[in-house]
Amino acid sequence: MPSVALAVTDGTPLFELAAACEVFGVNRELAKGWYELTICGQDDAEVGGWLRAGIRHDLTALAGADTVIIPSCRDVAQPPPRPLVEAVRAAHAAGARVASLCTGAFVLAEAGLLDGRRATTHWAHAAVLQDRYPAVSVDAGVLYVDEGDVLTSAGKAAGLDLCLHLVRTDYGAAVANALARSLVVPPHRPGGQAQFIPAAVAHGRNHVLADVMSWALERLGDPLTVRDLARRAEMSSRNLARHFNAVTGTSPLRWLVNERLRRAQELLETSDLSVEQIAARTGMGTATTLRRHFNQQLGVPPETYRRTFSC
Repeated sequence: MPSVALAVTDGTPLFELAAACEVFGVNRELAKGWYELTICGQDDAEVGGWLRAGIRHDLTALAGADTVIIPSCRDVAQPPPRPLVEAVRAAHAAGARVASLCTGAFVLAEAGLLDGRRATTHWAHAAVLQDRYPAVSVDAGVLYVDEGDVLTSAGKAAGLDLCLHLVRTDYGAAVANALARSLVVPPHRPGGQAQFIPAAVAHGRNHVLADVMSWALERLGDPLTVRDLARRAEMSSRNLARHFNAVTGTSPLRWLVNERLRRAQELLETSDLSVEQIAARTGMGTATTLRRHFNQQLGVPPETYRRTFSC
C-alpha cells in the first residue's frame, strides 16, 4: 500500500487540500492496496482562512512517506515556512516522490529540489518564481511537469490533474479514468497542455470542436487524418489547427495520437489482445508504430506497460 503524506501549514488553501484528500484519502475500491493518506503539519492550523484542522502528525512524518504532496503557499511574497522547507528536503532525501500543487512549487524551490529542473506554477506567479530562483527552468505554459521524483503543477484544477496523473502512474489508465469518472472531471489532461486556454468552455460539450472530437473518438481504429477531421468540422486544416490549439492547447494530430495512446493503454490493461491487434484497433497501424509512440510518450514498450498494469 503506497503511502501519501499531505503537508498542511497555517494558511493552506482549502481547495488544493480537499482535492488531494479526495484523490488519495478516499478508498473507492478501484485498485488493490489503495493509498494510505497521512495529514502532517501544525496542529490546529488554519485552512482556507477560516477552518481549524486537528492534525495528529507533525511535519517530520513527511520523511516516512512514499509520496509527499505540498499544497499552495499562503503568500508567495513571504518565504515558505522554514520547518516545512526542511521537512520536504528531508523527505526527498529519504526517497520520497515530492509533488507541489500550484504555488507549492515555491516550497520545493526553496528546498533546492527544483534546481536544474523544469517546473511550473500558477501562471500569475511564474515570473516571481523564476526571478527568485534563477536555477529553476520555469515553464508557465503547461498544466504540470513530471520530473520523475519531483513534480509541479499549475493553479487549482491543474493540481487535480497532477493528482490523477500520479494515480495513472501508480495504477494505470483504467483506474485513473474510473476515478476521474467518479469525480466527474476530464479523465486526462496532458501535462503539456496550455494553462491558459482562451475558450469559453474548453472541455465542455458546447465548444466548436465537440462534435468532431466525439466523432473521431468513435473511429480511432480508422486511418483518420487531420484532413478528415477538418472535413468533418467543415473547416480548413489551418482553421481546425487554430481551434484545436485554443481548446486543447495542442495540434489536431497530437490530440489524435494522444487519444489513440490512451485507448491503447486501456486495451493493454483490460484485454488479452496482442500488441498487433491493439495497434490496429487504435489506428496506429502496426505494432512498430505503437511501440515507437509508447516509448516516446511513456518511456516503456507496450509489453512492459501491460505487465505493470494488467488487471
